[in-house]
Amino acid sequence: MKTLLHTLALSLALLSSGAHAHGGAKPQHGGIVQVVNDLQFELVLPAAPGGATALYISDHGKPVDASKLGGKLTVLQGTQTSEAPLKPAGAQHLEAVGLSLAPKAKVVATVTGLPAPAITATVRFSVK
Repeated sequence: MKTLLHTLALSLALLSSGAHAHGGAKPQHGGIVQVVNDLQFELVLPAAPGGATALYISDHGKPVDASKLGGKLTVLQGTQTSEAPLKPAGAQHLEAVGLSLAPKAKVVATVTGLPAPAITATVRFSVK
């Protein structure tokens, strides 16, 4: 019984330390950051309505090669939904064009072609 309790305590300690191992997710490009499967996703809103929305992806601080990735952005605003494909914009990020992102919009990014073990990730953002 004592061994079981020690094993349980050690497992909980490892789980809780792993949750904080990478620190807080901070934006590198002025966007909104979410972490999924140890990958950091940063959604950068367009400078003008209908402009390009960028999605930067990094793995432990190193950019993921976006030239091999794809996917889509889905925007939920009230009862309206719109979608746009995510396409590589060079090696540093993906872009989706033509979306309107108002405050309180919910954005769902589906990214394919990620390095293993993720392969595909679904990331949710809230526009402030």
